[in-house]
Amino acid sequence: MKKFIAIVMVAMFALSMVACSQPAAEETPATEETPATEETAAPEASAEAASEYKVAMITDYGDITDQSFNQTTYEACKAYCEANGVDFNYYKPSGDSTAERVAMIEKAVEEGYTVIVMPGYAFGGAIKEAQDTYPNVKFVALDVSEYDITSEFYKKDASGNATDELLSADNQPHVSKNVYSAVYKEELCGYMAGYAAVKMGYKSLGFLGGMAVPAVQRYGYGFVQGVDAAAKEMGLSDVKMNYVYGGQFYGDADITAAMDTWYKGGTQVVFACGGGIYSSAAEAAQKVGAKVIGVDVDQAGVIANYAGVDGLTVTSAMKGLYPATYDALNDIINNGNWANYVGKIATLGLVSADDPEANYVQIPMGEGTQWSDSFTQDDYKAMVADMYSGKITVSNDTTKAASDFATVITVDDQGAIKG
Repeated sequence: MKKFIAIVMVAMFALSMVACSQPAAEETPATEETPATEETAAPEASAEAASEYKVAMITDYGDITDQSFNQTTYEACKAYCEANGVDFNYYKPSGDSTAERVAMIEKAVEEGYTVIVMPGYAFGGAIKEAQDTYPNVKFVALDVSEYDITSEFYKKDASGNATDELLSADNQPHVSKNVYSAVYKEELCGYMAGYAAVKMGYKSLGFLGGMAVPAVQRYGYGFVQGVDAAAKEMGLSDVKMNYVYGGQFYGDADITAAMDTWYKGGTQVVFACGGGIYSSAAEAAQKVGAKVIGVDVDQAGVIANYAGVDGLTVTSAMKGLYPATYDALNDIINNGNWANYVGKIATLGLVSADDPEANYVQIPMGEGTQWSDSFTQDDYKAMVADMYSGKITVSNDTTKAASDFATVITVDDQGAIKG
């Protein structure tokens, strides 16, 4: 029954996890540009503030039970609004299209909602359509990059990619002042997961990305750098990695077959970096007693439910969706600080050297990571402190190939399974 439920969940959604942001060729510094507030525990909103705002959350095309972007964002919105006496509702589009997402925005606005929260890069087109239509509505997005929005001002080619020709010369690409979005330094938590895996004793690894968009690339390239750093530190010369993109954000028979080949060929653990694509990695891993690394949130539970086997997940490379959502709502509504957010795309990463759980990118501190004598929580904290201080830097240059980041490990870049 657990596997049946999980299969239905995977069929219902392809988890939105990637923002198609333009690459920035730089080393990720220790400290971050943080959102306007760092405090999650908010004072109780005044009656005046609570009456002024109504919060709506719109799912991308999945449900609030997806154990990833939608569910985490929903839970953060709901918790904040219940704690502060703010009206809250959520809306689910009838399908996966910009028009259907815009329809839910229209419905929320018609019903009086003044702050609309949207998780996932798929909202780029909807924000482009709605931002100027509803100038008095505040749009709070997660993982929607500036490129995700501005590319929607251009005509598309046969493959759906933006061309250089504007849809209208009178409507230049822009992000309006009623839009705020938080994007993440995925390369940092990718590094954490890769470093941890090698320290735990894994020497034959794999990276299964969803699609080769910049956020997935940053996850993957960070993963390679973490694996390479740990191998170098341990004096290992026999660490190897298979690297491939599935070409989609969900698993299927073809991707499972590729994972079967990897695992049967000796791969010990695969970083399944593409939302629902974990299903193919988990299905193949459980056949041979191998492992998986989750993404975006702590996926240990959903992977266990899908595979019907506990303990498949070594760790997960996580984004701080919950605190980013809660903190933004707190600062906008309780503190009246919307001026700090207008038209801003904030990049979130490390904000604490001492408390890994305070950071917007991390791996699970609890049972979601399989801690061992060779990689303890103290080891993880020391690594985070070194990343925060700048002793450890991680490149986010997506113009390179995965193998370009390997100095002591071997990376077999296999392109894409589909597309």
